[in-house]
Amino acid sequence: MTPDVLPVAEEFVRMFHAAHSDAGSLTARIAQVRAEITETGTYRHTTNELAYGARIALRDSGWCTSGVPWRRLKVRDLRGYRNAAAVAGECVEHLRLATNGGEIRPLVTVFAPDAPGSPGPVIWNEQLIRYAGYADGMGDRRYAQFTETMQGMGWRPPMRRSRFDLLPLVVETQHEGPRLFTLPSEIVHEVPLEHPTLPWFGEMGLRWHAVPVISNMRLSIGGVHYPAAPFNSWFVGAEIGTRSLAEEGAYGVAREVAEALGLDTSSERTLWRDFATVHLNAAVLHSFDKAAVTITDHHAEALHRLAWLRSRQRPSAARPAFRLDTAAAARARNGSPARFTAALDETRPQPTSRLAELLRQQHSLTSV
Repeated sequence: MTPDVLPVAEEFVRMFHAAHSDAGSLTARIAQVRAEITETGTYRHTTNELAYGARIALRDSGWCTSGVPWRRLKVRDLRGYRNAAAVAGECVEHLRLATNGGEIRPLVTVFAPDAPGSPGPVIWNEQLIRYAGYADGMGDRRYAQFTETMQGMGWRPPMRRSRFDLLPLVVETQHEGPRLFTLPSEIVHEVPLEHPTLPWFGEMGLRWHAVPVISNMRLSIGGVHYPAAPFNSWFVGAEIGTRSLAEEGAYGVAREVAEALGLDTSSERTLWRDFATVHLNAAVLHSFDKAAVTITDHHAEALHRLAWLRSRQRPSAARPAFRLDTAAAARARNGSPARFTAALDETRPQPTSRLAELLRQQHSLTSV
């Protein structure tokens, strides 16, 4: 906790009380916060302050897609969770709750914050669900280095590799180092992709997961930092069709689609890539709609983002925000650097593949 946390904390508390006339005495709350910071170097948000901060952070982040009722956004307060297995188990529960049978439910799950002498856990993965990328070009090429690092840490891909092999979840704590957890396949809702007018498209075997849960951004609220606070809204179709499936640096299937369509791929000037990408985006929207999984399109989202830019608040140290630092971004793509190095030297962590155990934990751990 930095020395200037007090003015930042006070500014946030004033902001919260200005938005909640029934929150009680502002003077008494500021006095309480000052006393906590003086004694411990930090302070604890009330449940309502945490929920308000997380909602404002998501609304202001630009990740909040159109239609998300941010004022009613569900915030799961799990600040008591610091152990890797408990965090991983609740990430599984987040996926289950967010998927909601296809009617995607926006959520934020907040784990233990950083505190003097007691840093909170971190999740390495960019999203809870990511697909492996292999050295031979199979899979998602964006995560080829991350996949290689995971294999070096003990993860083993399926005997029959595919384009869509789920990467393990990596949770790192100060006292345990990084630990690997295999996501239960039953909890990952995937949508097989087909095209509304091209019967052969479904034979390509393309699919995508239903829920985009951003997991490596730090939630900052009034000077308190929560390094593990996964959150989700729902997909914009182009994030899948254009950025993931079409782009050469990811799956690069635009050429495959173009060739199946009989397009001239000898030159970019024929615009074959554009035609193929339109068909990919059409397939994504059609398939998600057919599967009754919530999704929005990039045209609707463009209007939403324009309105967001017009109403966006000026950022400040006290204003709640989701932030991504360079080390977290590197971990998500390369599998390094670790946040805590002291626990890494003795032995390499082995992947924990235990669906039954993780699900049993859901019944034994109490959500706040």
